[in-house]
Parts: sequence; structure tokens; C-alpha cells
Amino acid sequence: MIDTKRIRNEELRNRIVTAEEAASWIQDGMGVGFSGFTSCGDAKAVAVALAERVKKENNPLKIKVYTGASVSPEIDTVLSNSGIMSYRFPFQSDKACRTNINKGNVAYVDAHLSENADTFRNGVLPVDVAIVEALSISEEGYIYPTTSGGNNAIFCDMAKEIIVELNVGQPINLEGIHDVYNPGMMGERGPIPINKVDDRIGTPYIKVDPAKIKGIVITDHLDTPKSLVAPDEVTITIANNLINFLRKEIKEGRLPQQLPTLQSGVGSVANAVFYGFLDSEFENITLYSEVLQDAVFDCIDAGKISFASGGALTLSQEKIDSVVLNFDKYKDKVLLRPQEISNNPEVIRRLGLICINTALEFDIYGNVNSTHVMGNNLMNGIGGSGDFTRNGRISIFVTNSIAKGGKISSVVPFVSHVDHSEHDVDILITEQGVADLRGLAPRDRVMEVIENCAHPMYRPQLYEYYQEALARGGHTPHVLEKAFSWHVRFVNEGTMLDTSKTMQEA
Repeated sequence: MIDTKRIRNEELRNRIVTAEEAASWIQDGMGVGFSGFTSCGDAKAVAVALAERVKKENNPLKIKVYTGASVSPEIDTVLSNSGIMSYRFPFQSDKACRTNINKGNVAYVDAHLSENADTFRNGVLPVDVAIVEALSISEEGYIYPTTSGGNNAIFCDMAKEIIVELNVGQPINLEGIHDVYNPGMMGERGPIPINKVDDRIGTPYIKVDPAKIKGIVITDHLDTPKSLVAPDEVTITIANNLINFLRKEIKEGRLPQQLPTLQSGVGSVANAVFYGFLDSEFENITLYSEVLQDAVFDCIDAGKISFASGGALTLSQEKIDSVVLNFDKYKDKVLLRPQEISNNPEVIRRLGLICINTALEFDIYGNVNSTHVMGNNLMNGIGGSGDFTRNGRISIFVTNSIAKGGKISSVVPFVSHVDHSEHDVDILITEQGVADLRGLAPRDRVMEVIENCAHPMYRPQLYEYYQEALARGGHTPHVLEKAFSWHVRFVNEGTMLDTSKTMQEA
């Protein structure tokens, strides 16, 4: 017997179906929008049932898979490995899905997350079916989302039919955490009226026509926990470098005493770096971001963060247990928005965010690669890092100076893939120090990057490359035939270090 608090519309209680029946409605060639953002609030039951149906019937079926961002293995692993997924948009970080993309089995479009809603709204990618996880359904048939905003609302707006996965495992007191706002069509919309991080401008539910809800699947599968690596000596040093940079900005009058609103990217490094604020003097911090990770809630508990606006609760199992399942404690301090609002350039610029994101590698001129290993293989998507980097008050990228025990330098002559060009990047931070690129010409940037961010074992090679490039002249000196030589060396020899020179010196 379904709790009437979960489905308050009496007519919709008659549309409860099994995941298997709902999966039978998915047809070959459809574009399917799954709720979910960083494996939070994603619709999992129908995806698994669809894969089981295809396997049982031995009847190949292909669909285009749209989401908010990364989603649980029940969607990305299951649908890519089963051959059902032919197309993926706009972000992923799943190992199996990544492998299928790199093999060419899945066509993948990597897109700035703030732009997704307009892609669907303008009909570029038609949505046949939206499969959306819900906490509850109102008397009017409106949908209360669970732990992510993502593209849920735009999927419901644009889809011909909606399948709701009603997750009774998610605590009902999450109801009200969302602020769903539709800015309207491009060319017809007004300013988005967010002037403070805690401004509410929409509704706590997604308005839908109940007639579009074809079926409701009851589930109790909680979010897939995020695996976050604990802070270590390197990330603690990066955090200290970040905090010291902010202190210097305040001391020199470029930032006010009350720290402006922050944004922090997804992942273990960004999460670990954010822990640096726990031991700092900064108080009353506000956050306007796309993901709210473990460190955010530890900072709230410590009284460091007064309010956090995001797009999803991206948490470890420990934090799911302590935060999501005991959410009354945080209800007046946290707000979730659709990603076209959480990542909106207009709002980012108005609030004047200090944006902190993670790089895979960057080069001596400040170009940043966030997504591709050795230029070819996709690791994850660009996500919202481009939205925040281009529009932030200060755009900061953090990373370790080396990887794989020193076999890879994160600082290279030329990045093997450009996600964020030198024109958008202000500050680079590694455990070695801080490179402030603001106002610097390309040649001046080189010295700042090598001296302050590169690992000492790679500095001589970087200087050697730059001196050869400098002899050829140019506004941004390069040795084109050697620009990717470090990546080539790693592929061929397993290290970016020029061992021939090391042996000669020995």
C-alpha cells in the first residue's frame, strides 16, 4: 500500500506499474532523459529493467541517453555495456561508459552544463520519454525531486511522456529543498532574479501536466555513494596555498574582508582542498555551486558555511547517513536548483564567484585540460567548469604537480586537449605554489607557471623547451614539432621525464 503522502493525486495512484512494464514502453531510436546529477537523484530501476528486457528478448535496441551529469552504474554501466546506449549527453564519469566511448561504441557529446536546457528547449535534441526520480507527487500532479536538480525540469517540460520513479527510500523531509525556475525561451526571458545565494525564485516542485505521467514505478534504491579520497599531504598543501592566496588578495585590497561567494568543482581533490577552510579564519562563507560534497557539510557543521546553493547532494556513504537521512538540521542552509540556474553565467557573474575547479593538466601559458588523458582518451566531461571559469570573479584551477609517482607532469609545454583557454584562467595552484596569471603577457606567464607550479624534477625540461621556443620568437613561443613530445614520450616510454638527459647528467 503506497503512502498517500507520497502520491497525493488520487488519479495518479492508479498508474503504479512495475519497472518491467515501464521499460516495455521504451522503443528503438528514442531520446530518453534520465534524472540525475553526479549519481544523485537518478532514475535507476527502469534502466536496469530495460537491459534485462533486451537481453531476454534478444532484440537489439538503441536509445539516446540524456542526463544532468554523471549518473549511477545502473544507467551508464548497464546501458553502455548492454549496447543499448548509442549516444550520451552531456557528461559522464563512469568507467564502463568511458571505455565504450573511447572504443567508439557510444557517440558522446561533451557540453557546458548551463547550456543543456536550451539545447532541449530549442528542439535540438528531442526528448521522447523522461524518467525522473521523485520524492513525492503533489495533489496537482507536480513532482518533488529528490537529491538533484539537474535537467529534471526541462526533461519533464519537453518529453512526450513521463515515467516517475517514486523513491520511498529517500526521506520525505527532503521535500522543499528545491527551487525550480524556468527562465523561458531565449530572446524572450528577463533577468534571473537571484541577488543572493539563498534567494528563492521558483517552486519546490516541477510543474507538469499529470496527463503526461504514463506510469509510476515504486523504488527504494538510495543514491550511489561518492568515493572521495581523504585529504593527504599534497592536497592539504594545495588547500593552504589557496587559503594564503585569498588572504593576500584581501590584504592587497582586491577582495573584501568578507570572502565573496565560492564555487567548488566535483571530485576528491576539490573536496579535499575545500576542507582547508575548516582551519582558516574565514567565517560566514556562502557557496553557489553545482555540487555540494562532504566538505561543504563539515564546514556547515563547524559554522564556517552559512548557506550553500547547489545542484546536487554529492556525498559519501557516511554523509548520506548523517546528512540526507537527518536533513532537518540542514534545511535552512541548503538549496538545490536546476543546472541551467546553478551554472548560469548571468548569476555567476552577478554574484562575483571565486571559482575553484580541478585540472588534469595545464601548460606553460595557462591553457587547461580537464577531460582527456594524453589528448585522446576521455576521462570525464567538462561539466560546469567552463560555465564557472569563463564567468567567475576569479577563476582558479588546482591539481597535483605530478601524477603516477612522477611519471607524468601536470605542467606541460602544451596541453594535449584544451577545455579552458588561457584567456579564461586566472590562477593555477599546485602543492608547489600559486601562479597568478592575471594581467600577464604570454612570455611572463611562462616564468610564473614554471617557478610556482611545476615540480622541481620537471622544471629544467620546461625551461629547455621554452628557451628553444623563445629563440624562434612569436607572441606565444612554441616549438610545434615538440609541443606534444612529453605526451609522446609517456606513451612510448612510460614517463614524461627525458631519461636520456638524466643519464647524461649522472
